[in-house]
Order: sequence, then structure tokens, then C-alpha cells
Amino acid sequence: MASLTFSEQTRLARLATDRVRRAAVARLLSSRLLRWRFGAPVADELLIVPQDLRTADPSFADEIAIGQFGFGGAVAYIGDGSPFDLKPPSKEWERELHGFGWLRHLMAAETEEARDQAIDLVLEWIRRHGSRGGVAWEPPVIGRRLISWLSNASMLLDDVDQATYDKIADSLGDQMIRLSATWRDAPAGYPRLLSLIALVLADLCVAGHDRHLREIEDDFAAELEAQILPDGGHISRNPGIPVELLLDLLPLRQCFAVRDRAAPKALSDAIQRMLPFIRFVRLGDGSLGRFNGMGSPNLDLIATVLAYADPPVSLPSHAPNSGYARLARGETIILADVGSPPPLELAGQAHAGCLSFEMSSGKYPLFVNCGAPGPADHDWRAASRATASHNTLCLGGKSSSRLVLNDLLETIVGSPPIRFPAHVWARVQDLPDGGIALKAHHDGYRRQFGIIHRRQLTLDVSGGKLTGVDKLGPPRGQLRLSMDVPFAIHFHLHPDVACTEAPKGGRTEVVLPNNERWAFSAKGAHVSIEDSFYCADLSGPRRSLQIVLRGGCYGENEVTWELERRT
Repeated sequence: MASLTFSEQTRLARLATDRVRRAAVARLLSSRLLRWRFGAPVADELLIVPQDLRTADPSFADEIAIGQFGFGGAVAYIGDGSPFDLKPPSKEWERELHGFGWLRHLMAAETEEARDQAIDLVLEWIRRHGSRGGVAWEPPVIGRRLISWLSNASMLLDDVDQATYDKIADSLGDQMIRLSATWRDAPAGYPRLLSLIALVLADLCVAGHDRHLREIEDDFAAELEAQILPDGGHISRNPGIPVELLLDLLPLRQCFAVRDRAAPKALSDAIQRMLPFIRFVRLGDGSLGRFNGMGSPNLDLIATVLAYADPPVSLPSHAPNSGYARLARGETIILADVGSPPPLELAGQAHAGCLSFEMSSGKYPLFVNCGAPGPADHDWRAASRATASHNTLCLGGKSSSRLVLNDLLETIVGSPPIRFPAHVWARVQDLPDGGIALKAHHDGYRRQFGIIHRRQLTLDVSGGKLTGVDKLGPPRGQLRLSMDVPFAIHFHLHPDVACTEAPKGGRTEVVLPNNERWAFSAKGAHVSIEDSFYCADLSGPRRSLQIVLRGGCYGENEVTWELERRT
């Protein structure tokens, strides 16, 4: 656990003050007395229906027909009742229910029964929750609901009676007003940007909102520029968030074109930065690196957004703003985390995986971090964030980052954020022989042990040999600790990868699903094969294996290791 520095305490106080101020402003602007600020809640004419790029599953309608409502990592059994009658199995489930993102599945069913179900559930929500508070009226939930209702408007509004049309249109207008007043109260990061995306989209789609569109565009552009880094990553450092954003930003850009309006430059620029970044953080199987909150990848959605990218060009080897490095030779790809945690208010899902790496050969992941668990597996979250759950060195059984346990900060962020390492340095260099090397170090263990972790990864020109060096030592000079501190260097294997013990003095063999074999060896530490877990799977945590190098640090240590493809 880490205590807050004076500057962080000051930042926290400012965050808390801003939060109270935003909430007060939101309550004032949401009051009936000041509804005139945003005009009457009118959404009786839709100019365009935006495209929904998210993949849909028509069988969802069949599941509802047999009394099941499954999303958010949980399945609720409703029988002949209503999902709005249930005690939500989790907050994630409740937010997805009220966000109505599942409407696209009913749309995809293309049956009258599914359409009637969708309309009935929307009308029921209006009756039950149209004027209430709670989760249903959290800004990002309103935002997702607006996007979902607008994207499925042809199903909800075409050929319905006037009373039904008016109820849905009036609710849309009311939600636009509420979100206009409360979007600033959304949590920092993705939730706040989602709220603004929904407002801009609604103002484009609904007639008579051009004045408000001009006002909100500046806020939207400023938030985009603040959250999307120059190299295309997101300020939270979660590799998956650019995908989620693009699924909404690409249709939004198209809506500007349909309305014959110039899209904000910040929107076009952000899209052009994010698309190459997604390619940058992809392994050979198409999945994204499991760093900093990235869980089970949806390969279809990744492929969907990349279909909008320009033809592939050579990718950089370092994304310094996002804090990632990429080594690629032959059919081998290595991704490495070489960044510090994001700002405190955005670090609630960040992981203590500094200098960890993932590796694929061809289309098969070989070394992977444990990844973030799904919403149904809360109990795994703390373990998945620890340094030992990543392919890097862990000293003294401690993580290189520290959880900040502060009730006020947890309320603002949603879960304990992390701090440290404070300083991370990295450089990627093309070698004269055609290979590529990463050199990096971090100070995450300096405060407790006075030690810096330095790592070098070298991939040869063929991609068939990876050499690593992990060094422990003081920032400068020499160091001798009063007692040895145990260290462990973890190499977590993908669950589909097999591993066999090496004979004494031999090499550990790693076997991929296509029977490709790699040999692993190390000097300066004891090599063992141990149990591990893999959280980034749709079905939940899976058992896996890991190679672990263990030893004792007396102040200065060096471990060298090698992974080589066998021919």
C-alpha cells in the first residue's frame, strides 16, 4: 500500500472539489426551473440513423424467449417476468441492462417477435425509469442508451402508432437534456468521452439541435485531444479502449458526412492516430496485448475497426506516449510495457506490469500476461493486477507498483489506483545484424530496496531467437543488502501452450498448438515450471503454466535467459 505525497493529496482534494462542483451544477441544470437552458425535450424528428459497428448475435432473442437475460458477465433468469423486476446480479449487468446495447441483437434477429420485444422493453423502461435516478441515469449509461436507441431507431420507431412514437421520442429528448447537464459528472477517461460522443451523435441525428451541437463540439474536441495521446493510445494505457472508442467514433464521423457538416479536426485526427496504434499493440493472432486492464479480446470488433484503416505500413517500434514497445522480426512479435501508471484518477484498472512483455509466433500467442478478468470474476482482479501475474521480474514478493487505498479516491476512481514506478526509461534500437533490441529500466523497487530493475530483450533477424538479460542493482555505485531478497522472473504461457521440464542441465521445451517447438534456458537463477492462471478468456479464468526463474538478490544480480525456435 502506498501513501499519498503532498502533491497527490492536493490533486485528490482538487478532484474531490471538482466532483462536488460538477454534481451541484448537474443538479441545478437538471432542475425543471432551468430546463429552458437546453430547450424543450423534443426529439420528434430523426434526420439520420447511425450505423452500429458492433457485432450482433440474433440468438439473443431466443434466449429472452426462454427466460434468460445474459450480458455483463452474468446470466439472469427472468422466466415470464421482466429484467427490470430483478435484483441485478452485478453493477456491470445493471449498467448493460440500462444501456440497451443489447438492442442490436434483437435488431439482427429480423423477426416481428424480436421487434415487439424490443419496443415493449423500451416502453417498460420509460414507465419504470424514465424519471428516476440511480444507475440508469449515470452519464455514461445515458450515453450508451442514447447511442443504442438512435442506432436501432428504425426498429423502434418505423410503423409504430403515434402514442408509442411520442413516448420514445419524448424520452430521447429528456435524456439528451439530462446528459447535457450531467456529462461533466461522468468519471474521468472513457466514461466522460462516451457521454460526449452520445451528445454529439444525438445532436446530429435529431432535428433542431444545431445550436447545441455547435456548443458541445468544442467540449468534445477538447476531451478527445486530452484523452487520445499523440501516438494513438488512450491516456488510461488500456490497449482496448481505442477499439471501443472507434466503434462509436467511426459512425459519428459518418453522421457528420451525411449531414454535410465538417467533422471536428480533433475527431479526424484522433481516428487517424488510433487506427495504427491498434495495429501496433496486436499480436500475431489478432489479439491485443494484455496490459493495464485489457481482458478477453473480441477479434471481430478489432477486425471491424481496422477495416477502416489505411493499407498497412511499417509500424514504429516504440509508442513513447502510451508507454509500449514492439519488436517484430520474421513471424515473431513482442510487445512490452515500458510506461509508468496513468494519472491517479485513471489508474483504477492499471496493472503493475512494468517491463513485462508478450510474445507470439505466427498466429499463436506464446508468452502472455494473465490479463484482466471479466466482470463476473471480481475475485480475480487484485491478483491479475499484481506484478507476479506479468512476464517480468518480481522482487521480494512485492509488486513494482503500489495500491493507493484511500476511500475518497476509490469513490472517485471506482477501484484502488496504483502508483509507481515513478521513472521508466526505454529505448528500442535496430541492430547492425538486422535484429532489434529493447533496453529499459524502472525504479519501482527503489523506495523499498534501493534497487533498479534493468531489462534487455534482443530478437534476432529471423525472429527465431529471443535473448533476455534482467539486472538488479542500485541506481549508481555498488550495493550489498543486509540479507538476500528473493526474486522471481515470470514467463506465463498461453493456456494452449505446453511445456515440459528440462533434464538436469538441459533446456525447457515449449510447444505451440501447431507443434512448433521452442527451447528455453537460463543462467543465474533456478528454472522451474509452475501453475499459473489466465484471466483474459471469455469463459472465465483458465489454468495455465509458467516458467519461473528464482534466486536471491544480494544487491546486484544478473540473470540471462534465451528462447530459441527449434528447427
